Amino acid sequence: MDDSTSEEIGAAKGTPTSAGIPTPGRERPIEENLRLFQEMKEGKFPDGAMVLRAKIDLASPNMHMRDPIIYRIKHAHHHRTGDKWCIYPMYDFAHGQSDSIERITHSVCTLEFIPHRPLYDWLIENIEIFPSKQYEFARLNLNYTVMSKRKLLQLVNDGFVEGWDDPRMPTISGLRRRGYTPESIRNFCERIGVAKRENIIDVGLLEFCIREDLNKTAWRRMAVLDPVKLVITNYPEGKEETLIGENNPEVEGGEGERDIPFSRELWIERDDFMEIPPKKFFRLGPGLSVRLKHAYIVTATDFVKDESGNVTEIHAEYIPNSKSGEDTSGMKVKGTIHWVSVPHAETVEVRLYDRLFNVENPAAEEDFKSTINPDSLKILPKVFVEPDLTNATFGKGYQFMRKGYFTLDTKSTPGHLVFNRTVTLRDTWAKEAAK
Repeated sequence: MDDSTSEEIGAAKGTPTSAGIPTPGRERPIEENLRLFQEMKEGKFPDGAMVLRAKIDLASPNMHMRDPIIYRIKHAHHHRTGDKWCIYPMYDFAHGQSDSIERITHSVCTLEFIPHRPLYDWLIENIEIFPSKQYEFARLNLNYTVMSKRKLLQLVNDGFVEGWDDPRMPTISGLRRRGYTPESIRNFCERIGVAKRENIIDVGLLEFCIREDLNKTAWRRMAVLDPVKLVITNYPEGKEETLIGENNPEVEGGEGERDIPFSRELWIERDDFMEIPPKKFFRLGPGLSVRLKHAYIVTATDFVKDESGNVTEIHAEYIPNSKSGEDTSGMKVKGTIHWVSVPHAETVEVRLYDRLFNVENPAAEEDFKSTINPDSLKILPKVFVEPDLTNATFGKGYQFMRKGYFTLDTKSTPGHLVFNRTVTLRDTWAKEAAK
């Protein structure tokens, strides 16, 4: 039992190149040590008054073996024992015993525990308990994020993220809410393997794994994120028809089909039309033709602008005998765009999540929070989607055609559906890096 101050204990331990010196309590008789420990357990001493240390080797080159502290006093309310218990073991002392109680054969730790292993083994041997073995491996480090719980806690407490389940957080709850599947995470872990040296894994590999999984499982749906109206002038006013779209063309049989309403007025993406299109622009422009997914070929004929010069409405004509699956028009077009029927469109909120930091290794920065990506979340409050998406279920992946993979947010309500972007269809960050 040692009643020296923490400063005295630290100084007496010496340095890595010089041996430690004994503190006055090191030669206490066993009987007195037992009495003091009993009184310490009974709460007769205040916090910091004394500690229990293991008498090992003050000359050991491993500082952890120089009479380590194994019990200290802490008068604090405990969620199980209340206020009646006031002494607690240090991590190194409890580690091996916890593993032994649970019959852990291999206790797998990160590399910083390598110098702790001799103490782990010494305690197991001298307490004579089940001989668990400690092994070390490199912790997982991902670029464009931080993995330290201390740093993640700062992000939560300082309001940079919603909480531990924020879809930008590298937590299981965050990944789940963002739409990452267990299969994709297992595949990622198998690909990176186990290493014995510290390195940083490219988060692009994790994104590749989720794209690979969702391409096989996500149902295809049409959603227009930045809408502009397309009017098919030669389509009869008041006419509507129901088209058929398969749920997943990557699966044999398509995993079923869904009905898609079609009408004279449609929402399309604003960037699918250009007033003066460049060469190889295979979307809509004056005189240009595209296929509407699951529908007809249309040719742009005119457009309307507002006072600011923004295109507010596009006019087009459709080819009646060009319907998907029944096309006898003989026309060939290079572009296909998605759309949503105006009178049938449902409105949802969409959240576009991106990497939380702008630099590859934010943990290496002096102030890691200064490198937070201001565009890591963009909220689109009014996105038009096809009616079937109102039947979306939690945990299911959906590919918004040409836009990315999305999932229904767990905090959605029936009257306010929110979809989180899991990942884009392509690695846009890789393109930017190449530039």
